[in-house]
Amino acid sequence: MGASDNKRSVVVGIFVFLAIAILVSAIFVLGGQQKRFTKTIRVTAVFNNVAGLKVGDNVWFSGVKIGTVKRMDLHGQSKVRVAMNIEDQARQFIHKGAQARLGSESLIGSKLIEITAGNAQAPPVEDGDQLTVVQALSTEDLMATLQENNKNLVDITNNFKALSANLVQGKGMAGALLTDTTLATDFRTILASLQQASRNSVRVSKDLARLSDKFNTEGGLANELLTDTVVFANLRTSVEQLQRTSASAAEMTANLNETSTKLNNQNNAVGLLLNDQQFAGQLKSTMGNLETSSEKLDENMEALRHNFLFRRYFRKKAKREGEVKQTAQYQGDTAQPIGAPTDTILPVRTTTPKN
Repeated sequence: MGASDNKRSVVVGIFVFLAIAILVSAIFVLGGQQKRFTKTIRVTAVFNNVAGLKVGDNVWFSGVKIGTVKRMDLHGQSKVRVAMNIEDQARQFIHKGAQARLGSESLIGSKLIEITAGNAQAPPVEDGDQLTVVQALSTEDLMATLQENNKNLVDITNNFKALSANLVQGKGMAGALLTDTTLATDFRTILASLQQASRNSVRVSKDLARLSDKFNTEGGLANELLTDTVVFANLRTSVEQLQRTSASAAEMTANLNETSTKLNNQNNAVGLLLNDQQFAGQLKSTMGNLETSSEKLDENMEALRHNFLFRRYFRKKAKREGEVKQTAQYQGDTAQPIGAPTDTILPVRTTTPKN
């Protein structure tokens, strides 16, 4: 065998070795991706519609690939039973009662199955357990919803276009506010009035706060009236007395009015004296006549005392009065002595009678 044949055999052997190495590496890589050399457990889930899911698609848990779809079989009426191989090391995070739902890697990407953790208090899933299925929206449902939203968006755009046209043309209240200068001025005036009212409200609130502080200040009249029952009782008594006084004053005023009415009325004596000038003149004349008559009567009595027929009577009377005075001074008694005359004697002048 020549040297060229040996060289050719070495080159062929090297290429065969590299091919075998590449094949083995590919087998290990594909087996690692398909979880062929990892200990796994099998769980199942029954879907109404797998929406294009196929054997070999990924199984995710919290965004991490933990297994692959191993088998899909028709189950019951219009249902599909999906068997999944899940890594044994991920089993501790998936508890009984966990849920599975269909998903996709992107909007138009491959399908996958997403698994939730379930109740943390429940034990981990075991080989052969069946997961609860949560129906997810399919791509067709998403597209239908998107189309409906597009229609709504078009309607909103048209409505906004019509609204903006009305605003530009000055239609409606908003359009009038934007185009009518008079209405805008009135609106500014209203806003100024509202601002003034707001400032007044703030000022009134501050005044009420200060008044409330005065009410709560101990020792003040307002605080005493609100809190001290004795002061309130005294105030109520004073008010009652003032009411009685007011009632008495009203009654007195009524009596004065009635008296004034009677005084102005000529049907009674006092009213006649106050209002009838003729009667007053007659009364004045009568009083003058009485005074004149009294003077004449005094003169007559004086003349009578000097008359010789009554001179003796008056002397006896004067003597008797002198004896009575002496007896009263002696006894110290100011009362009228026993045996004194009780007849009423008219007052006379004290002129000494002539002998």
